[in-house]
Amino acid sequence: MRHGIGYRKLNKTSEHRKAMFKNMINSLIKYEQIITTLPKAKELKPQIDKLITIGKKNLLSNKKKLFSKLQDKKSVSKIFDELSKRYNSRKGGYTRVLRAGFRTGDDAPMAVIELVNRNPEAKKIDKPKKAELKDKSQEKKTETKVVTK
Repeated sequence: MRHGIGYRKLNKTSEHRKAMFKNMINSLIKYEQIITTLPKAKELKPQIDKLITIGKKNLLSNKKKLFSKLQDKKSVSKIFDELSKRYNSRKGGYTRVLRAGFRTGDDAPMAVIELVNRNPEAKKIDKPKKAELKDKSQEKKTETKVVTK
């Protein structure tokens, strides 16, 4: 019988599973929307909801508890500064899981997990474009040529 088995193991060791969910939670807090497989999204939803609920009470012990789970100061500060104020009147259900078809390689069911009332600007990544990187590399080459003469 399957009594007391309350989560999916996802064919991973416990250390791998914990690290994977920690990374996924940090990404979800940073970008407020991520794409993953459906079973992972369903397992992630209660975890992130519990962390946001902890962050709604601005106590030092809660900050330490969140930092022990997330290991990222930016994520902890975002939960306390932005998300706790955004979901202050809400009693739960801070995330939603939307089905997103199937992955082409192995036909795995995909899902989008996102924060309710998310900030659309949070999804944008602040990475420099490839053209800017090429310009910087060319500038460095010209500088080294000048130095060598």
